[in-house]
Amino acid sequence: MSKPGQRVLVALRKMIVSGELAAGERLVEIPTAERMGVSRMPVRMAFRILEQEGLLSKCEGRGYTVRTVTASEIAGAVEVRGVLEGLAARQAAERGLDPKTSTVLHECLEIGDALFAKGYVTEEDTEVYHDFNRRFHQAIIEASGNPAISHALARNDHLPFASVSSLIVDRNDMAREYRRFNFAHMQHHAIVDALVSGQGARAEALMREHANATLRYAEIFNPIPASTDGIKVIRDT
Repeated sequence: MSKPGQRVLVALRKMIVSGELAAGERLVEIPTAERMGVSRMPVRMAFRILEQEGLLSKCEGRGYTVRTVTASEIAGAVEVRGVLEGLAARQAAERGLDPKTSTVLHECLEIGDALFAKGYVTEEDTEVYHDFNRRFHQAIIEASGNPAISHALARNDHLPFASVSSLIVDRNDMAREYRRFNFAHMQHHAIVDALVSGQGARAEALMREHANATLRYAEIFNPIPASTDGIKVIRDT
């Protein structure tokens, strides 16, 4: 996906989460493109991905409508992802990592280390994080040697914010974004250590915790007002 497309996708996710785009609101390509200052193509691609993620529904005519999403629906989908990715990590550790997978995982760690070493992140940095984070998770899933996990995750990814690619960035608080992304990357290091050491149970527990951080660690860094019913937590991945 192009950089403009990725920016539009992230922005629309945040607008849906914040309520700026309310449940039931209709979205059409041209007005949305004009609102966001881009061409129609990035908006078209973003709409399709958001439909796949369960955040938009296709209208009978043109355009899409914003779906109603509850905190419990998000929590359930993220928990299922944690269980599936935890199983993948355990099986990968028990099988042992092949050289190719080990290389990919360590490359991801190195990219992240360089990204966070400067003590802050920019919007462009979060795009880099999105890319290597996706590679990291996919490498572990493939290393499990269990195709059923990939199939189950593909189905679960159609639920709101279940996918590891569902990234939202708060442009107004990049210091907080640095803390949460850096924290997630430290978890990456612990996961790789468990995988390399062949510690299946530990790898599984760490991977499940990594997924559940989506829901919990935002409260540590930025407490959520009760009126939001927990929805704001989904900004963390």
